[in-house]
Amino acid sequence: MPAGPYPNQPPYPYGPQPTRPAVRRRRGCLSLVSPFGLVGAILRSAHRAATRLFAQDGAGRIEDRTVDRVQLARTILGAAATIALILAYNVDPDRWEDAAYGGAAQLLVAPFVLIIAAPLVIVGFIYYAPPHLRPHLRSRLRTPLKAVGWYVLALIVIAGVLALTAMTVNADDGKDWWEYVLAVASLVVIVWGFPFFFMASLYSARSAFNSAQVHPMLPPVLTLTLVWVFAAFSLIGDGMPPGPPLVQLCSTLGGPLTVTAVSLWELRRMRTRFGVTLRT
Repeated sequence: MPAGPYPNQPPYPYGPQPTRPAVRRRRGCLSLVSPFGLVGAILRSAHRAATRLFAQDGAGRIEDRTVDRVQLARTILGAAATIALILAYNVDPDRWEDAAYGGAAQLLVAPFVLIIAAPLVIVGFIYYAPPHLRPHLRSRLRTPLKAVGWYVLALIVIAGVLALTAMTVNADDGKDWWEYVLAVASLVVIVWGFPFFFMASLYSARSAFNSAQVHPMLPPVLTLTLVWVFAAFSLIGDGMPPGPPLVQLCSTLGGPLTVTAVSLWELRRMRTRFGVTLRT
C-alpha cells in the first residue's frame, strides 16, 4: 500500500520551498509615542492576527512566484482597462466614486459569497476525487472551517459591540461602569477591529479560507466560482456598461475570462511542474 493518499508523489508540500529568514528590526520605545508609530504598531498587530488566522502556510500550500507575478500583472492590467473604459465611454463624475465603492464592496462581500458557495464546490470537488482519497480530503476540512468560524466570530463581535454601545450608552445621563467598558470596547473595535476585519476579508478571499489545506487545487477552483458569481451579480444589478456592443462585451466578460485563464494555467502548472493531481 502507498504511504500516503497520493501514490508516487512526495507528501505535502510538493518539493522543497526555499524560504528566507525573517530580518527583525529593533524599534525603540519612543516609536510608540509618536502618532505614526502608534498607528503602525496597531496595523502590524492587526496584520499579524489576520495572517495567522486566514493566510496559513500549511502542508497543502504551494508557493509559485511565477503564478503570483502573473496574477499581479492581470490585476494591474484589469484596473488599467477599467480606468480606460471609464475615461473613454463614461463622463459621469460619480463613476470614479462608484468604481471605488464597488471594489471595496466586492472585497467585503467576497468572504460571504465564499461561505455560501464554497461548501457546494468542496462537496463536488471531493465527490470528483477517487473514493480512496475522499476520507483524506474530508479529514483536512478542519482548518478551513476554523478560518470561517474565526471570520464569523470577528464579524459578530464587531457588530455586537457597536450595536450594544449605540443602544445603551447615553452621553446625556451619568455613566455607569459598564458604559465606560462598552465605550472602551467600541474604541478598540474601531481602532484595531476595523483594520483587522479588512485584512481578514482580503486574506480570506485570496486564500479561500485556507482551502489549500484540503487540496492545493481547491483555491483556483474556488476563485473561478467567485469571479463568475460576481460577474452575474454585477450584470443583474448594474446591467451592461456604457459603450459600443464590443466594448460592453469585453468589459463584462474580460475580467472573468482572464481570471479563468490564469486559474486554469495555475492548475496546469500544479500538474506539470509539481505533480499535483486530483484523480491519482
